Amino acid sequence: MARMAHPDPAAPRLAALAALLADETRATFCLALLDGRAWTAGELARLASVAPSTASEHLGRLVAGGLLAEERQGRHRYVRLADERAAHLVEDLAARVAPDAAADRPRALSAAGAGSALARGRTCYDHLAGRIGIAIADAMTARGLLVQETGFALTADGVAWFASLGIALESGSRRPLVRSCLDWTERRPHLAGLAGAALCRHALGAGWCVRIGSGRAVRATADGERALHEHLGIEPSILR
Repeated sequence: MARMAHPDPAAPRLAALAALLADETRATFCLALLDGRAWTAGELARLASVAPSTASEHLGRLVAGGLLAEERQGRHRYVRLADERAAHLVEDLAARVAPDAAADRPRALSAAGAGSALARGRTCYDHLAGRIGIAIADAMTARGLLVQETGFALTADGVAWFASLGIALESGSRRPLVRSCLDWTERRPHLAGLAGAALCRHALGAGWCVRIGSGRAVRATADGERALHEHLGIEPSILR
C-alpha cells in the first residue's frame, strides 16, 4: 500500500491566516490600517460600528496572528499593521476582490465621494497609490528612472533622482529598495518598498500632497502639481 504524502506543514498556518481575514470586522480594521498610521481600539470600534469589547477581541486575534502590532502609551492601546508584508497581503487581496466591490454602487453621495477620493489618491500603508501613485510610477518609467519589465527596479538615474530631491534611501534594511504593489482601483502596479515609502514621506512633508480627513485619501496640492510636473513631467489634470 502506497504511503500518503505528508501534508504540507505550511497548510495549518495558511488556514489560520485566512481565518483571520474571514471576518468582516477584522477585514475592516485591516483595510483602515492601510493608511500606515496607528489607531486606537476605540477609533476602530467606531469605524466598524461594533462595541469596544468586540473590537478588543478581534484586535487581540489579529495581533496574535501576526497581522497587527500593538503599542501602548499610558492607558491608550494603539495598533498598526505589523509590517509591509502584512500591508501588501491586505492590499493584494483587496485588489483581487475590487471588481466585485465596484459592481455595488454606493447608495449615498458621501460614499461615492469618498470612493472617488480614494481612487484619485491614497496611502497604501506607507506609499502612494491610486491615480497619483500610478502617474508617478509611469512618469518615472518614461524618464528611465524605473524599469518594470521583470519587476520594479530603480536605475542609476533613478537613484540619482532621489538624491537630487534630497530624499535619502535607507541602506542596510532587509526591506527591498523598490517593489511593485498592485493597485486595487487602477489594476496596475504602483511604487512600494523603501523608495516608495521615502517618496511618500517627502510628498507629505513638502506639502506636495495632503491627507483628506482622517482616512487614507490624499490629494495633490497646487505646489505638488507644480513639483510633480517639474520633476516628472506629470500633467496636473491627471492628478485631479
